[in-house]
Amino acid sequence: MAKMPALQVSLFALVLASTLYAQTQSAEQVLNQANLLYNNNRYAQAILLYRKAEERGANPVATSFNTANSYFQLNKFPEAAAAYRKAVNFSDGEFAPALANLAAVLYRIGEYAESIAVYRRALNLDPENASAWIYLAEAYQKTGDNVGALQALEKARKIDSTDVSLVYQQSEVHIAMEEFEAATNLVREGYIKNPEETDFLAYLGDIHRLNKNFSESAAAYREAIAIKPGDKELLYKLADCLAEDQKPYLAMDVLNQIMQMDSGFTDAAIFLGNLAFETAWLDRAETAYLLAGQRGNNEALYGLQNVVYEYIQKKRMNEAKQTIKKTLELYPNNAELRAEFSSILEEE
Repeated sequence: MAKMPALQVSLFALVLASTLYAQTQSAEQVLNQANLLYNNNRYAQAILLYRKAEERGANPVATSFNTANSYFQLNKFPEAAAAYRKAVNFSDGEFAPALANLAAVLYRIGEYAESIAVYRRALNLDPENASAWIYLAEAYQKTGDNVGALQALEKARKIDSTDVSLVYQQSEVHIAMEEFEAATNLVREGYIKNPEETDFLAYLGDIHRLNKNFSESAAAYREAIAIKPGDKELLYKLADCLAEDQKPYLAMDVLNQIMQMDSGFTDAAIFLGNLAFETAWLDRAETAYLLAGQRGNNEALYGLQNVVYEYIQKKRMNEAKQTIKKTLELYPNNAELRAEFSSILEEE
């Protein structure tokens, strides 16, 4: 959504003191007071004075535009659109800010096709407006026109090549079109130009993973981790990628590394427990679930119950009983749990 342009008004002006005085003020004075009210977030009152200023001969483009901005601040979007249209008409379609803001409001109310058309008109007048190109791209995406979105984003990047957010945005469009190679090339190019933007590496890992290219994904995550060795979120992404690539033991090594760095990262403990359980490494799963449960992660209860069921399935009753006891120490008030395994606890 386009950010509404700030009004060019004085920050210091005298507030109107009386109704009688208002009747003798010039159009310019009333307009200035309306702007002051706007700057003080008194939008409904500002609208009244903008109308009065216009009645007294103030520039109708300015009064309509400022009235529209006021309506927008009040979240009255249809009224804002109508006022912006007036500003456009009064300017014979030559006031680019009114067109850009009208397009933004049309986008907000879901009129994407008309928003695109109005953005185009605004950009014909002000082709160096990078923000308008970006919002035009978003409107194109809403209509499913990814080609139009890419073209608009290319225009924005030519205007402001330092805006790294455009690399992400354009890559997202390529991904939506399943053009993964184009997306990765764009991000890698962005990283070469902006080596301080190390998040590009993690994003490369995400793109490769979406494309089921797990080896490249893991390599990108590892490249990012080499720069940020203590980043637990990156390590978690790497573990998730390795698990999806059917490499559970490598994933568990990474998760164990996270737990050594921060035993309070219970999502890693649960993940480690799940992988250990899936590989039938039950004592490792139990240890991970207990650690998560001790730190308040209630998912541990389900994991521990599954470990007990598996021990029972394998006729390892002593281990099942020990796990039940440890689980009840964590959840002493869980009557349902105690009742479920009471027969095992009562066995000699």
